[in-house]
Amino acid sequence: MSIKTKRFFKKLVNYAGLFFFVLAAGMLYWQLRNYSLHQIAHALWNIPFINLVMASVACLMGYVVLSLYDYLALRYTGHKISWWKWMLAGMLGFAISNNAGNAAVSGGAIRYRLYTRWRIPAGDIVKMLTFSGLTYFLGFAAVEIIGYFLVSPEFLEQSSDGFSFGINGLFIACLSLILAYYAITIAFCDKSIRAGQIKFKIPSIGTALVQTLLGMMDALCAGMVLYFCIRPYVSAAIMPFGMFIGLFVVAMVAGVFSQVPGGIGVFESIFIAALPESVDKANIFGALLAFRIIYYLLPLVGVGGLFFIYERWLRARMRRWIEEAKQKMPKIPLHIGKNDQKISK
Repeated sequence: MSIKTKRFFKKLVNYAGLFFFVLAAGMLYWQLRNYSLHQIAHALWNIPFINLVMASVACLMGYVVLSLYDYLALRYTGHKISWWKWMLAGMLGFAISNNAGNAAVSGGAIRYRLYTRWRIPAGDIVKMLTFSGLTYFLGFAAVEIIGYFLVSPEFLEQSSDGFSFGINGLFIACLSLILAYYAITIAFCDKSIRAGQIKFKIPSIGTALVQTLLGMMDALCAGMVLYFCIRPYVSAAIMPFGMFIGLFVVAMVAGVFSQVPGGIGVFESIFIAALPESVDKANIFGALLAFRIIYYLLPLVGVGGLFFIYERWLRARMRRWIEEAKQKMPKIPLHIGKNDQKISK
């Protein structure tokens, strides 16, 4: 691929994110045009405190699960490091990529900074990022398949033709992805695929199952954050949990593929558009704002603070090592001989 072609695709990806953001913002404005900012703020403020606490607990569990992505990827590449290291790298990487978008670049950059410091080769870091990306999509694809069967046929019949077509198409794509991945792990287990100078080992079927379960746990924990925020405004009779988690996964995956940072606007517009007309959309948007604060902003501030503390501690330790090295360095005596004295004269 030539340099011009690479630049063209890079610009295309950047402009695609901008296009989807503008499109989503327009859709969101159209859906909320009949509601005031006061109504939305009132809905955000009226979420019960216990629901916010439960959503925060689900968020914490979700980021612990996200850190396990890195642990599983480290096992895949054959590396072992301290537990707090892969937890820090995993949580911080996902906290940044969830907010900044383009996970391979934003989350990959911070992982590269940390893992190279912990003596993991750059090629293996690329393998880890690829492996974690597959884990994410396997889990969300599995949850989408389960959610598809739990969504009532009446809901699909009441939805627009475009939305029903998209749901059916996504179901087929997710099922194809999982079946293809499992078929590859069975047929080509322990073999390798070369991509450039990097060789990717095909995981076993057991590893593929663990990837799927881990990704499902991630999707469920993230969905529970929004579920606790939205439950005061949408009863289980109107939206059963199976229907909710199916719509949540659709909106989340669409936000990832849109390349918009954090899927902002794309996630909200798709989720609100899929809701029944009887639901107060101002309340739903207030719940979505609470979800963004809890699942996106709080982890970024919390884990970012831990990373700042780690960096300060590391620099202090490096300065201490340098001072100790200077103190232990032997003093070299200077012996000046007769020949040296003649030369100096």
